[in-house]
Amino acid sequence: MGTGVSTSTDKNIVDKSRSHRNKPVSKAVRLTRERLQSSHAASGTFDRDVLVMYINTVLQGASIVPLFVMIIAALGVYFTENTQIFLWALLTLTAHATNVFLARRARGQEINATTARKWRRLLLFGQFMVGCCWAVFALQDCMACEPSSFLLYKGATLLIALSITAMSNFMLTPSVLITFAPVVLGLIAQAGLSRGILEISLTAVFTTTVILFNYISDRLFQSNLRILAYQAEKDDLIAELEVAKSMSDEARRRAEEANLAKSRFLASMSHELRTPLNAILGFSEVMSAEVMGPLNNATYKEYTSDIHRSGEHLLNLINEILDLSRIEAGKYELSEEAVSLLNISEDCIGMVQLRARGKNITISPQFEAELPAVWADEKSLRQVVLNLLSNAVKFTPQGGEIRVKVGWTAGGGQYISIKDNGPGIPEEEIPVVLSAFGQGSIAIKSAEQGTGLGLPIVQAILAKHDGQFILKSKLREGTEVIAILPAKRVLQTVPAVEDAPAVSRKRRSFA
Repeated sequence: MGTGVSTSTDKNIVDKSRSHRNKPVSKAVRLTRERLQSSHAASGTFDRDVLVMYINTVLQGASIVPLFVMIIAALGVYFTENTQIFLWALLTLTAHATNVFLARRARGQEINATTARKWRRLLLFGQFMVGCCWAVFALQDCMACEPSSFLLYKGATLLIALSITAMSNFMLTPSVLITFAPVVLGLIAQAGLSRGILEISLTAVFTTTVILFNYISDRLFQSNLRILAYQAEKDDLIAELEVAKSMSDEARRRAEEANLAKSRFLASMSHELRTPLNAILGFSEVMSAEVMGPLNNATYKEYTSDIHRSGEHLLNLINEILDLSRIEAGKYELSEEAVSLLNISEDCIGMVQLRARGKNITISPQFEAELPAVWADEKSLRQVVLNLLSNAVKFTPQGGEIRVKVGWTAGGGQYISIKDNGPGIPEEEIPVVLSAFGQGSIAIKSAEQGTGLGLPIVQAILAKHDGQFILKSKLREGTEVIAILPAKRVLQTVPAVEDAPAVSRKRRSFA
């Protein structure tokens, strides 16, 4: 971090000192996404990887060709009784040693996109030298041998050499064609000179086999290219996930810092705001009641009522914000005891009854009799019911009706349902209404605008009680809200114990 940048957790949410980090991160994500979205890899993308795989294969199987050449030379001496074949074996082993030496030199150096082409040409030239040695073997003849037996020996040797070369060098295309092109030309020349059916047949069979093995090598090469491409895509995906994780960690850190700053702000401002609010509410109430003497101007008295009402609204807003902050921070503790949901509902109906009568709204309670008590926080449940009833009274029009139901749920819990015949909420606005500070279009147009914190607080309190909150609403058909407490919160009643004879006291015996 640069010099002079504050490391305090109360810094701004947008940390401008980290702007230089976001640019390379965004660039890396963009390049990775473009590379993943391309359908085919660019030409020469895996030249270095393919060459490294070929070099490793050559070095790992470096002993196979010398062993095979020595066996062929021994069999040749046995069939032809001509020791000159050892000269061919020495020439072939020299060419193979040169090829292995080139592979060792290539592995010992740093191979990049430019040097890969140079080393590829050198290694292909080494394979061409080996192919020339096999061409010398193909041109050999034995006058003392039976022609069919010698051609069988020579054809089998060339086919085995072709298979070994194709399986070990398929990562270096077109090594099969370059290696055995001199052999094919030699066989064609020999068959053309002798015009024998056996030589022509051997030439045709070997040429066809070379073409077939070249096709198989090419298919193996393409399969390995696809595997390399999939591996590269996987690596790119891992890199993008790591970048995304670092970005999410940075965003989470900023969110935690912002949340801590908000909590500190609310903790400090709650005292700073409540102290003058108490004075405003107290003095405005004294002036409105004319305790210290009459106000000669009626407008002043009206102003004091407005001041008191505005102060109460601001105090309620501060209390709701602090409640929601405590719940979000996990500092909202429940003081649980046995309470009656029926009594709480009746008390809350009485508290909003005066406002309901002012709008000529009828509140119809429908309570199930003899509901057992529930284990809950009475203050929190009162806040839940009062918030729901206040919203119903607020948005129900003049002369409307509110139905309050308290009863059993199908799962053995208890619920309270509050249904009004107000304007309702559009279906697409329900998630907005349930979010913090969210208000629907009807609430915004209403004269009694709220803070948008009532329903989020209700949801949070019910969640603390392991309960559930349901909101059902249709436009121009009213709204129904249901607060549900689970069955494990319901206290079961214990039947009275029948009279039983007193248990006689046992006498203690001492040793």
